Amino acid sequence: MKIQKIKLRRMQLELKDPFQTSFGTQTEREFILVEVYGDHHVGYGECVVTSKPLYNEETVKTAWHIMEDFLIPILYDHNEIHHPDKVRELFKPIRRNNMAKAALEGAIWDLYAKEKNITLSRALGGNKDVIEVGISIGIQETTDELISVVGKYVNKGYKRIKIKIKPGQDVSTLRKVREVFPHIRMMADANSAYTLDDVEVFKELDKLNLMMIEQPLSHDDIVDHAKLQSVINTPICLDESIHSLDDARKAIELGSCKIINIKIGRVGGLTESKKIHDYCEIHGIPVWCGGMLESGVGRAHNIAITSLSNFILPGDTASSSRYWYEDIISPEVIVEKGLIKIPHLPGIGYSPQESLLDKYTLERKELFRDQYVV
Repeated sequence: MKIQKIKLRRMQLELKDPFQTSFGTQTEREFILVEVYGDHHVGYGECVVTSKPLYNEETVKTAWHIMEDFLIPILYDHNEIHHPDKVRELFKPIRRNNMAKAALEGAIWDLYAKEKNITLSRALGGNKDVIEVGISIGIQETTDELISVVGKYVNKGYKRIKIKIKPGQDVSTLRKVREVFPHIRMMADANSAYTLDDVEVFKELDKLNLMMIEQPLSHDDIVDHAKLQSVINTPICLDESIHSLDDARKAIELGSCKIINIKIGRVGGLTESKKIHDYCEIHGIPVWCGGMLESGVGRAHNIAITSLSNFILPGDTASSSRYWYEDIISPEVIVEKGLIKIPHLPGIGYSPQESLLDKYTLERKELFRDQYVV
């Protein structure tokens, strides 16, 4: 593949409903769309950053800067890229900034699959025709409201219900949900809001037959998670703590978790996601694909990676209509009875619509090879 041009778009979509976590409340989604132009096709990737450095250190502004001033020059410094796996090694000298790296690498994976005339799922080694998905529910104002929202998505057939928690809205809230829905597959996501001083909270949650408790302790911790896992039966799932295969290896060796959430942006791309997936499969650690309130482009990449064999737990890839009044792709992502069909068209399998891209673009910039290569 020879890259002819790369276009960056700063975009913004309005959420249908506010989405509240222990980090705060979101009412809109600002992100960067990446378009990588080859000789005959365009590859699309999504940079799943936010406006504020709350989930990780990256923001829309910093990711744009890192891509334009560092990562894109590295790509243009190489005349051709024979396989997307190469991109991870090319970007290695640049530390962290994983979401910026993942956006460019993802667009190159899409371009590669289109030029090979195969689906992104097949290019990654996926072996499924459909995937199971769950739903992520933000913190609600009252428990009654939460129970109503849970009921809505249970009736839609989602295979797993994830509920955000924070101190003061945890045990009693989930206990009431469990009383109303005694048999649903339910998990709690703490987004790093607790410490080991809260161990009694987790012992109470242990009584609620949860699938897992996601990232209860600090975003950069694997030691205290091992201590917590040793005193509760509910599996701990690590999210923010895992940025690489090496992080996953250390966490598994320490006994810090029994499940890992793979987010493509958080770990730096599809290639690293595959490596973590393969290592976890060998060591008997199930994985699932987390979400970052992606547009349809990022959602399509999540669908493709979830087609790999060890993604055996339902992920967070809901229908486009769960979050957006209109998505930027056609067709939109549709969940039917908790299932998404793997698309059969080449690449990501969905077509970004130029009119919608333009409608939601706040800023754009085209970066040509001859700007960097003399």
